[in-house]
Amino acid sequence: MHATVLRDAMTMSEAGLFFGTRDGEVYGSRDDGATWTLVGRHLPDVLTVRAAVL
Repeated sequence: MHATVLRDAMTMSEAGLFFGTRDGEVYGSRDDGATWTLVGRHLPDVLTVRAAVL
């Protein structure tokens, strides 16, 4: 699989690493990118991603 990720559509926080694709999917990793989990789909193009621990 190849996905287009824009520069502002990737972030790192205390919660982990996250990125969004132009295909409307958001992925997250809690182990520094060793594994990825789909955390959102069927979204419009993801142009920016922000994360926070609540």
